[in-house]
Amino acid sequence: MAMSVNAKVVIVGCGISGIAAAQRLVNAGFQHVQILEATARSGGRVKTGTLGDKIIEIGANWIHGPSEENPVFCLARQYGLLEPDALTPENQAMDVEGHPPWVPNFFSSSGRKLNAEDIYPAQEMFLELMSEGSKFESQGGEPWACVGDFIRSEAEQQVAEKWKDIDAATRCLRLCVISNMLKVECCVNGAHSMDEVGLGAYGLYKTLPGLDCTFPGGYEGLIKNLMSELPSDLVTYNRPVRCVHWNNTEKEDNSVMIECDDEKKIAADHVIVTVPLGYLKKHHSTLFSPPLPLHKLHSVERLGFGTNNKIYVEFDSPWWDADCEVIYLVWEDEDGMLDQVPDVQRSWIKKLFGFTVLKPTERYGHVLCGWIAGHESEYMETLSEQEVTHTMTQLIRRFTGNPTVTPRRVLHSQWFHDPWTCGSYSYPGKGCSAQDLENMMEPLPTKGSLLQPLQVLFAGEATHPCYYSTVHGALLTGWREADRLISHYSAISTSEPPKSKL
Repeated sequence: MAMSVNAKVVIVGCGISGIAAAQRLVNAGFQHVQILEATARSGGRVKTGTLGDKIIEIGANWIHGPSEENPVFCLARQYGLLEPDALTPENQAMDVEGHPPWVPNFFSSSGRKLNAEDIYPAQEMFLELMSEGSKFESQGGEPWACVGDFIRSEAEQQVAEKWKDIDAATRCLRLCVISNMLKVECCVNGAHSMDEVGLGAYGLYKTLPGLDCTFPGGYEGLIKNLMSELPSDLVTYNRPVRCVHWNNTEKEDNSVMIECDDEKKIAADHVIVTVPLGYLKKHHSTLFSPPLPLHKLHSVERLGFGTNNKIYVEFDSPWWDADCEVIYLVWEDEDGMLDQVPDVQRSWIKKLFGFTVLKPTERYGHVLCGWIAGHESEYMETLSEQEVTHTMTQLIRRFTGNPTVTPRRVLHSQWFHDPWTCGSYSYPGKGCSAQDLENMMEPLPTKGSLLQPLQVLFAGEATHPCYYSTVHGALLTGWREADRLISHYSAISTSEPPKSKL
């Protein structure tokens, strides 16, 4: 590994994939590793904040599938960042397939609390259809182009058969519930509409066993622990990268040159690019010289990257049940199974599917986290705190039927207008396939060329073939690209002729 010690590796981005790559390389003996971070902080889309004196997550929220196979869970446990509940074998064994069994409350736009029994048949039908929709990937061939069309056409058929004897009002309400569930899925997938999520590729996403859990002290605790194990001068903050100059000709010069916004130029043997897909979509044409190969560029374009924002709302007292973990808001005029609003500026709030309840109450008091995705969410970011608070207040008064309910404070995230992320996370768009995710993680220059290999490597959640959109996916891709370099240098050192002992 003597050569690797001298290899110069620059990592673009100090999110969890960049940090993971750096840690792996440093531990393997690489001595010239540097992270360039555009902002003043590490963590990227892992971002913890406060609401009054309460710790809340502006970015990544849960460990999805906290079990032995999940490296984020293993690290969090190692650093002592989790509560005893999250560590129980029962919790790790529970396979929720991405839908934790939360206790729900349903409220309707006519200001009444709905009977869960009236709602369950719609939820059950929806979840069965979502499960069916994820199977086309393995069967090859997709009967519809997107998840939205599949759900609507299948649901229409089933409603006509199964609910034909049910009174019109109940049937209408159940269809409105399906609209709500579609909005939930928009948030889960980080998409504007389920019409933008490819049906064939929908099943590429894999879940891990374990009941989703949170960090009581904030997700950034994980980042701080990982950073504390790196040399303190390894990261340069406030250093955006303008262009990565790589070599796709037979020129002798094998180095990659990184040009920063402040005109500084840094030479390297390898660069690992970990920028979010949203940033890549917007800036790929200026970020790489020469440009990305066409097949890679097409994959960047086909993969989806959307916005999912949070609106935290604190109350003096709860208007939901004590055991409630999630609140769904059902609009009674949405029986067309729609997940987008016709007039974004006037009715953006209709895209908010509801709230998750922050637990335990002893720690958080009465705080809800509202979830809103898509263009409505992007529009919400442009409003003042005052406007968002006013709209939230009207909404909650309408759904509870209580004209006096008033939030104590409100705070919302703004991932779309963050210039370094341009949204939240990736999903497989229409026409997407496993090949696109393969293309995303393929280094430059592409295989089979005689050029200096592994000049530009790619990591980040959008480059994981089945855990895209997650923190564990991002972490694993950082390790993957570091391992690619480590094995590259191991191969070189084993193929070197033995030195004479004389």
